[in-house]
Amino acid sequence: MIGLCSDHAGYELKEYIKTLLDARGLSYKDFGTYSSDSCDYPDYAHPMAEAIERGEVYPGIAICGTGNGIGMTLNKHQGVRAALCWRSDIAQLARAHNDANVVVVPGRFISLEDTRKIIEVFLDTPFEGGRHARRIQKIPVR
Repeated sequence: MIGLCSDHAGYELKEYIKTLLDARGLSYKDFGTYSSDSCDYPDYAHPMAEAIERGEVYPGIAICGTGNGIGMTLNKHQGVRAALCWRSDIAQLARAHNDANVVVVPGRFISLEDTRKIIEVFLDTPFEGGRHARRIQKIPVR
């Protein structure tokens, strides 16, 4: 089950992403927000991050205006590796080299077509492991 979350600035793009996931027959859990009314991204990012850490959802997709705030919040969690992606090649490398388990997209700065490409590449790219695994193991603060 894929996790989804956004703030008000990412709400419309999150709804579009749901149509992409539906078209692929993928299930998801929407952690909110559920409208374009002003809200605070941590209220939705923290519950999704906690669900990722518990193994209830994987991977995650998050959206806010720039992607920065929601990404910073997600990355406070030790079990989350959220990558801000505005191009599909960045999404591919985030998965292949960084084993990112959340893709973050900037809702106010990205087209629907670029969003589609990013989501597809992120979902379809496996982690390469190898030398990258050693680096990933050094990320958590102990």
